[in-house]
Amino acid sequence: MKKKIFIGAALICFVTVCFAAIANISGKWTGSLITPDGNELQLKYDFKVDGDKLTGTAQGDSHPTAINEGKITGDSIICKVSNDNGEVFPQAGKYFANGDSISMNIEVHGTKFHTTLKRVADK
Repeated sequence: MKKKIFIGAALICFVTVCFAAIANISGKWTGSLITPDGNELQLKYDFKVDGDKLTGTAQGDSHPTAINEGKITGDSIICKVSNDNGEVFPQAGKYFANGDSISMNIEVHGTKFHTTLKRVADK
């Protein structure tokens, strides 16, 4: 009986820690990527998390656009960002346990780019 109680408590603690890690993704993040013509494009994200749902905004060289179809599974995130022309840019990333970086892959017109997002410190 004690073993069942201990296992149950351990599982509850594990789930709580996982949800705490997910909640830490919320907030502002920045990164950059190098375009095929060699220019550096600054990226800004403002993530909002509700359970396993990821929303918020993403911004490149124009105004912020909504993050769509965002989902968090464990330490992985996926979402889509659309521009004003209706083009959709799939994105997938991995959130690191240290809480200060996300490894993000972004697809633009069939070309895949990689960036590391860093958390913007609160002022």
